[in-house]
Amino acid sequence: MTALGFLYPGHSAEDDYPRMEQLLGSDIRLDLAHTDIGEDAHRVDALREMGSAERLAVGMEGLRLGGAETVVWACTSGSFVHGWEGAQDQVRTLARLAGMPASSTSFAFVHAVRELGVRRVAVGATYPEEVATLFAEFLRAGGLEVTGTRSSGIVTAAEVGAWEEEDVLTLARAADAADAEAVLLPDTALHTAAHLPLLEKALSKPVLTANQVTVWEGLRLAGRRVNAPSLGTLFTRQPLVQA
Repeated sequence: MTALGFLYPGHSAEDDYPRMEQLLGSDIRLDLAHTDIGEDAHRVDALREMGSAERLAVGMEGLRLGGAETVVWACTSGSFVHGWEGAQDQVRTLARLAGMPASSTSFAFVHAVRELGVRRVAVGATYPEEVATLFAEFLRAGGLEVTGTRSSGIVTAAEVGAWEEEDVLTLARAADAADAEAVLLPDTALHTAAHLPLLEKALSKPVLTANQVTVWEGLRLAGRRVNAPSLGTLFTRQPLVQA
């Protein structure tokens, strides 16, 4: 059994995780601990506070007691708003608090794009433009080329969590560009686990979403590769462990 731990802010799209656990196979467990988000606002100051060491530490004890082998801060905006160096400091602090390998969704996106062997990406963000721009800067700091950023201007995770399949597809299509090799949807408040096959079929290219890459990052930290095509191109890479 491989047990993966995730610190998830609040309650928006956490039901993506049991759905993905079911698709990954019986020897992988995805354990969630919910952190206090404080103010629900896609605003830089609120996002920095949401990802503070004090808030992350509160959720760690349950994950440790549950036997988690790795931990991922399952929040994109609550990590990239610190910048590349600040997000690295955040992950190092999390690893020290957890006593296990750690990462965050922001780094998961960079690692997942590299796993696909591509470099040019388009971003479809639910966030306000100021926050979406910071994500693009983070990706560039990770060596990626951002062909364009589409912002939906949504302030709260609660609103994002209410989006349905057609809303997600509309955002992905609006963000896509002919020269983009993949499209990134960076918000863990967005339900996407059930929509990945449709998204990739509609765009005819890999689509990386926040909860998807977060789980993949947990597996990467644990040294696992799982073949689960229903979770997108990212989960069809070699070596294969059939699920």
